[in-house]
Amino acid sequence: MGVNLSKLVNKEEISLDQLKGKKIGIDSFNMLYQFLASIRGPDGMPLADANGFVTSHLTGLFYRTINLCEKGIIPIYVFDGTPSILKSKTLQKRREIRTDASEKSELALKEGNLADAQKFGSRALKLTKEMVEEAKLLLDAMGIPLVNAPQEGEAQASVMCKEKIIDGVVSQDFDCLLFGANDLYRHVGFTGKRKVAGKNFYVDIKPEHIELNKALNELKIDRKKLIWLGMLVGTDFNEKFPKIGPKTAIKLVQEFDSFESIIEKTGYNPDFDYKEIEELFFNPVSVKVDESIVKRSIPNKSKVMEFLVEKHSFSKERVENTIDKFIKEIEEKEKQKGLSQWF
Repeated sequence: MGVNLSKLVNKEEISLDQLKGKKIGIDSFNMLYQFLASIRGPDGMPLADANGFVTSHLTGLFYRTINLCEKGIIPIYVFDGTPSILKSKTLQKRREIRTDASEKSELALKEGNLADAQKFGSRALKLTKEMVEEAKLLLDAMGIPLVNAPQEGEAQASVMCKEKIIDGVVSQDFDCLLFGANDLYRHVGFTGKRKVAGKNFYVDIKPEHIELNKALNELKIDRKKLIWLGMLVGTDFNEKFPKIGPKTAIKLVQEFDSFESIIEKTGYNPDFDYKEIEELFFNPVSVKVDESIVKRSIPNKSKVMEFLVEKHSFSKERVENTIDKFIKEIEEKEKQKGLSQWF
């Protein structure tokens, strides 16, 4: 979810090849949800192994991560920690939406309505604690670095971006801009044809780049006013102001130099402490990360095979061919540039 800035900021269409050589911090929960939503069967349900354990997120994580690495991109996965208390209302609302969607999806399946089953099935998706831990185990076996954030993963990645530990953040959410990430990359986890929700047609999805400083200059505001704008249209930490859309919000933050003046102008008295949310975005809770933590290591083939093939019923031939090719490419890079330059 997050703050909706889609209609306000310009997005530069790029190719994954343009990210070659860059260290990118991936908002892990965000990307895993993308895999759950996009990798599903005809009945709208995620893929599962022989024991019924959901594997859509593992499928996407394994093949997409290797694809990124093969393009010379250096991924660092950043996982959420304990959510902020301010986010409790948003999380409760999401649980209610999932429960309602799950009931509608089950009913649609019983009635043989696969279109509705898929539509509501995507809204009922839930990323469980077990799924997250399994994702971490897979990344470790693949030699891919990960960082555990104390609270919001996107906030941690944004801080790492500001401190030049990484070159950009991968997330669908524009919140990263409010957290101070100068380079946000969207649609990296999934590209290609995607069905429009509730419609019977597809659109091409390609990677996008949003540069914070450029966006602020074009909007003629600073980052504090961007945070105000976010609060006006709604963030994960507060409800939006009634009858205030993105276009009205940008006019308000451009016109006034204090949020108190904006409140007075709208005539709406918010039920949240705007200074607390402003501080949360300006100085998010994070852990110190140095460059040694975000270095890759050689994949452990036996662990990958045991995890994906033996435990989760993946195709032995396909997994083995993929991991062998991946390891071979790493070894060739080592010969060409030396181990220290590759990692």
